[in-house]
Amino acid sequence: MPDDVSPAPNRNGAAAHHHAPRYTSSHIPLAQAPGPAGQPGHQHSAIQPPAAPTPYPAFGGPTASPFPPAPPVAEPARLRVVVADDNPVVRAGLGVLLSGRADIQVVAEAADGREAYEKTLQHRPDVVLLDVRMPGVDGISALPHLVGIAPVLMLTYSRESEIVHEALRLGAGGYLVHGEFTADQLVRAVRDTKDGRANFTATAADALLAHMRLGSAPPRGPLPEGLGSALTTAPVPVHPAPHPLETSESLSQLQPSVGQSSVSGGSVPTPNRQQYKLSSREVEVMDLIASGMSNQQIAATCFISEKTVKNHINRIFTKLHSATRSEAIAHWLGTAPRNPGRQT
Repeated sequence: MPDDVSPAPNRNGAAAHHHAPRYTSSHIPLAQAPGPAGQPGHQHSAIQPPAAPTPYPAFGGPTASPFPPAPPVAEPARLRVVVADDNPVVRAGLGVLLSGRADIQVVAEAADGREAYEKTLQHRPDVVLLDVRMPGVDGISALPHLVGIAPVLMLTYSRESEIVHEALRLGAGGYLVHGEFTADQLVRAVRDTKDGRANFTATAADALLAHMRLGSAPPRGPLPEGLGSALTTAPVPVHPAPHPLETSESLSQLQPSVGQSSVSGGSVPTPNRQQYKLSSREVEVMDLIASGMSNQQIAATCFISEKTVKNHINRIFTKLHSATRSEAIAHWLGTAPRNPGRQT
């Protein structure tokens, strides 16, 4: 409109003003898309949505991954335990406590030493937990036969010094007194026993310390309440062992070497040990060797190193004119055959 021309007044006398609309359309303009020849095209939005991205092949999908899947991790073998205690509440508590650990499994329970021996033969556990006072065959009587099959950890209320010494002499791998350890300490002791490491609670450690300070083995008298009597009493019939190939391993058939007859069938003469001129420490070590203890068990019992044990054994073998443990034991117990050609 020219500048000199005023807008025509409306009927109210006011000039009319024309304003451009704020929006030209309420929708996005459409563009014409070409159609087939001779036909009008179709309309589509000028702004197209983005194309869906091509998905990458997922691991394990149809397309092989450049990284092969990791092999499954094998679960470690669980440590197998036999619990021997005449108190069913104690057995149940130990079963719950130990089997609650991922690496431990209680495979059997026993109420006395004879049943402990049978269950140990049957299951071949990694560790046996053994009480001392049990009816029938007590723990001390069963101990020397159990240690030939599996490591044994004494777990008992018996705290008498002579019982501690006798258990260790017969081959126990540790001694725990109830009320002197926590659940975690018990679990650690079970694992250590399997690996050959000894564990003792305060009472047992005090007994060993007193033994060490004496410098020699304390005099061996009768144990309280006749413990260990099954080692010298008449055989008690037991059920056949589950393994038919076991030879003379029944608890009722095994007796201490000192109570067996000699090769000639006569009674074993009292050995003259004075002739060997062993020192008090060598006598102690030789007694432990004769009981079937290993060098590690002897070292733990005597509070000396395994190297010192080996030095003692070398001197003992020289004095007993022996080349092996079995030969030294035979001379020590007086069961070696007489050899006129050699002076002992």
